Amino acid sequence: MQLKAITYFNELVRSRSIRQASEKLGVSPTAISRQLENLEHYFDAPLVTRGARGIILTAAGELLASRSQSMIRELGNTRQTIDDLRGLKRGNVDIHVNGAAINAILAPALSDFYRLYPGISISVIVSSAQEAKNAVIDGNTDMAITMFSPQDPKVDVRFRIPVRHEVIMSPDHPLAAFSEITLEEIRKHPIAMPDNSFGIRLNFDQRQRTANLEPIEAIFTTSSLELQKELALHGTAVLILPAISVIREIKSGELVVRPFVAPSEIKTELQLGRSKTAIPSFAAAKLAEFLEEFFPMQVRKM
Repeated sequence: MQLKAITYFNELVRSRSIRQASEKLGVSPTAISRQLENLEHYFDAPLVTRGARGIILTAAGELLASRSQSMIRELGNTRQTIDDLRGLKRGNVDIHVNGAAINAILAPALSDFYRLYPGISISVIVSSAQEAKNAVIDGNTDMAITMFSPQDPKVDVRFRIPVRHEVIMSPDHPLAAFSEITLEEIRKHPIAMPDNSFGIRLNFDQRQRTANLEPIEAIFTTSSLELQKELALHGTAVLILPAISVIREIKSGELVVRPFVAPSEIKTELQLGRSKTAIPSFAAAKLAEFLEEFFPMQVRKM
C-alpha cells in the first residue's frame, strides 16, 4: 500500500467526488480511480459506492477514513520532527477556533508569529467550540482557541483569559448615550449576532430568561464579523462582542463600547487547548508558546 493511495483517498473523502478530488490534486480522474482500486484490493473490501451526488463511503471506507487521517497527520508530525533535527524551522499548524471574533483577535498574533517563523504555514478552521474540542481529542488539529468552551479532562488547557462581551455600536447610536446597558434597553434595538449554535447567543438568551424576559430574535443573524461590523458602522445594529475583536474601529472612533450593567454581564474565558497525549511538532509547540505569551499581554492592554 502506497502513501499516494492514502493521500488520494483522503482527498476523495473530503470532496466526495472523483472529479473534484482530481482537480484538487492536479491529477486525472483515472489516477484517482486507480489508487482507489489499489486500496480496495489491498483491504479486500469495497470502500465507496458511487451515486448521483458523488461517492458514499462504505463501513470499511468510514473506518479507513478515520484511521488514515490520523496516520497522515502522524507522518506529517514525523517529517516535522526530522526537519527539527536538521535545524529547519518549518512545518504546518492546524488551529480550530470557534467564532469570527476569535479570528479578529488571532490575526495580529499570527502576523507577529510569521515574522519570526516564515517557514511555518498555519491553517485556521472555524467551528463550534464542541467541534474544536473534539478535533483536539481526536488528533485532527494541533490546538483549539475557544470561548464558551466545554471542559474536558482529555484537553490540556494552556491558558484561560477572562473575556467580557460588551455592547458595540456606532457613536451616533441611541445606546451610545448610556454609560451602561441593560437587557431591557438593548432589546429595543436591532441586534446582529450569530445563531444559537454559538456560545454567545446561548449565553445572551439565558441572561434574558434569568431576568424573566422572553429571548428576542436577532434582527440580523450572521457569524460573519465583517458583516456585523458593517451593520454597526452604518448605525443599523448593535453587536455583543469582546471589545478586543473590534479594537481598531474603537480606537479610530468609528465604534464605541458600553458595558452591560453588572447583573447582565456576559463573562467567559478565551482559552487554548491541546491534546494531553499527542506530542506537538516543533511548529505547533512554538506557536503555542508564542500565543501563551501574546494573548495575555494583548488583553492586559485593553
